[in-house]
Amino acid sequence: MGSVWVIVVAAGSGSRFGTPKQYEDLGGRRVLDWSLAVGRDVADGVVAVVAPDRLDTPEPGADTVVAGGATRSASVRAGLAAVPDDADVVVVHDGARPLAGAELFARVVEAVREGADAAVPAVEVTDTLRHRSGAPVDRGELVAVQTPQAFRAAALRRAHAGEPEATDDASLIEAAGGKVVVVEGSPANLKITRPVDLIVAEALLRRGTPP
Repeated sequence: MGSVWVIVVAAGSGSRFGTPKQYEDLGGRRVLDWSLAVGRDVADGVVAVVAPDRLDTPEPGADTVVAGGATRSASVRAGLAAVPDDADVVVVHDGARPLAGAELFARVVEAVREGADAAVPAVEVTDTLRHRSGAPVDRGELVAVQTPQAFRAAALRRAHAGEPEATDDASLIEAAGGKVVVVEGSPANLKITRPVDLIVAEALLRRGTPP
């Protein structure tokens, strides 16, 4: 089997949080450190994608640190350029999701090993939803997609050729005609977006994070 590399995307400015939330303290470590650590546990190499002004800051949890771009897709491409050509599977993970466990990484990687071009974790939607117009939405037809997302490396490189933009890389794979599968995500795998999310994450850590 070829190698697995993890790209941790952490180049955001944290506009909704108020500061770059990936550098906030969570359980005695930075939010970003949790993602780097699990990447180190499950992969052969880790690339950290950071804001250009953080490029000279040491990141011992990463093999390589690169500057991100103006968009999320551009930042993923920067990270992908640092992944060795012989990598078989590339996992893209948001540095603002510190509670993703090794089991979740293993699930998405295994789905790619079994033949998918991309594997994304997702959880059911529990809120009642409506369109902005006021029309109701059948939440039974929807899932909330998370990271880590795993990809066949060659498929991910092809999907990013031409520098397309999307909110996640699985959408680019699908647009390129690739096979995307959904695996079970984790309700505890929250994304730190606002200050209250950090409080919830602290509570989950104290109780023990489910896979």
